[in-house]
Amino acid sequence: MNIKPIISILIPCRNEGKFIKRCLDSIIVQNYPKEKLEVLIIDGMSEDETREILNSYIQKLPYVKLMDNPKKITPTALNIGLEKSKGDFILWMSAHNEYKKDYISKCEQYLSSFNADAVGGIIKICPRKNNIVEKLICTALSHPFGVGKSIHKIGSKYPRWTDTAFGVCYKKDIFEKVGKFNENLVRGQDMEFNMRLKKKGFKILLAPDIVSYYYPRSDLISFLSHNLKNGLWSILPFKYTKIMPVSWRHLIPLTFVSVLIIFAALSFISSIFLWLFLITIGLYFLCNIYFSIIISLKEKNLISILIAPAIFTLLHLTYGLGSLWGLSKVLLSKQFWENRFGK
Repeated sequence: MNIKPIISILIPCRNEGKFIKRCLDSIIVQNYPKEKLEVLIIDGMSEDETREILNSYIQKLPYVKLMDNPKKITPTALNIGLEKSKGDFILWMSAHNEYKKDYISKCEQYLSSFNADAVGGIIKICPRKNNIVEKLICTALSHPFGVGKSIHKIGSKYPRWTDTAFGVCYKKDIFEKVGKFNENLVRGQDMEFNMRLKKKGFKILLAPDIVSYYYPRSDLISFLSHNLKNGLWSILPFKYTKIMPVSWRHLIPLTFVSVLIIFAALSFISSIFLWLFLITIGLYFLCNIYFSIIISLKEKNLISILIAPAIFTLLHLTYGLGSLWGLSKVLLSKQFWENRFGK
């Protein structure tokens, strides 16, 4: 007889009144046995209707529990959930997502059949509003030219070992060997934890049929702000850890923006650098236009050819500038140098 393990679902949230219901409804209809589920919602002292919504679920569903997170940040929420969890597996789910009804059962199946230590899936990025700008923003966030080899965003045709995934389900005992989530990291705590996990010899599997749907803030202002912060937090983890906390692909926008700035500055000294600057810009825009045309033809919308290049450019520049901002903060940090060379 196949005895199903208990799975503890950790859901950090704060002011998620617009999305938490959609998330919980998709968890309630999961085809995994409910008596083997524990849903721990760790709320960062929400100031909207989130807690009122959560209380309505808790009254009806005994396996759903609410906990307070006074520090209001994601890694703290996850660590609170870890301490209180009773499951054999720990599944981190985002309050911002909807999940296919077999999400949990697929995680459990892949953990067993592949002898993996952690299993996650892919996210399908969906616009909140049905307009061309938000659609193209979501396209850019799930396109190889936009986000590189982020397999959990661009997808895969088959299960594969990876450095990270989305909505990861971990075997609980690995936390005793890897440690908890780094509470210094407001963002990027998943990447940093997964890098520690891999360094310890544990394996992360990405399964493309484990699917959730993500609805980002895809208006233009929120898009720019979010990318800037993502770029910042792709570099800030270097301040708090000695290991490589992110994949090399996260440093490409930083490299691109830095090269442009250096070539532009040195162009006042020599025309060679002006030509290097123009060549770099030219090659980038050739690639940008090429992929934008493909997207436009696929969507059968010629207006995309005009808008998509701007979306890709803004994505890469804001992320790169955020990373440059992060680099300056890291290099000026006493803690960064002490971590590497001692006091």
